[in-house]
Amino acid sequence: MARRKLVAGNWKMNGSRAALAELDAIASAAEAAPNVDVAVAVPFTLIAPAADRAPGLAIGAEDVHEADSGAHTGCVSAAMVQEAGARFTIVGHSERRADQGETSQDAWAKAAAAHRQGLNVILCCGETEAERNAGRAERVVQAQIEKSVPDNADGSWFTLAYEPRWAIGTGRTPTVDEVASIHAIARAKLRMLIGDAADGVRILYGGSVTGENAAVLLAVENVDGALVGGASLTAAKFVPIIEAAAGL
Repeated sequence: MARRKLVAGNWKMNGSRAALAELDAIASAAEAAPNVDVAVAVPFTLIAPAADRAPGLAIGAEDVHEADSGAHTGCVSAAMVQEAGARFTIVGHSERRADQGETSQDAWAKAAAAHRQGLNVILCCGETEAERNAGRAERVVQAQIEKSVPDNADGSWFTLAYEPRWAIGTGRTPTVDEVASIHAIARAKLRMLIGDAADGVRILYGGSVTGENAAVLLAVENVDGALVGGASLTAAKFVPIIEAAAGL
């Protein structure tokens, strides 16, 4: 099945209103690449101004709470980010799992909450370096997918992102064969869980994606795009990744 490439940026805890000027060139690059979907997840404080400034881009949140509302001080619900202009959210990011102790069950609940509010979801999975060195990468990813993916997931709103934790922000990436192997395993696991709908689900690769390595990574079978961290903060680094996706 042919799946459109998706290049999604994740600004993490970076950015300011002044930084939103970077979206101008990113939006122009997206317009010049009609065969590619482009999305940018920004901090909660920037969702509304980003959506106003770049209506042609899919602006999203970096996380949501699993409850629709309630006594959850400091948390933000899917309904809130949707009202602010978000079209999607990331859930289960490895930094949330590592720093905030989130589990795959938490990611499942957040994905379900986001879908209830009409948001698209990018759900992340990936192993640590210790898990890979112990030969457990495949089992870890399969277990995370099994516990995180909602039963009603399909490609109209759901995207999976494989991000080996040890590659995030380090400049290191798995080999092409390693990426191909995990993405094939992820696709097979999705088919076990949601049947034929799995063929419509995009699987992104994330972890030190740059303009230099994007074309090689995005050409791998079952790699349907990229989840980009630091390189998405500036148009100078993000646009070449969009262009690489457009050229495939």
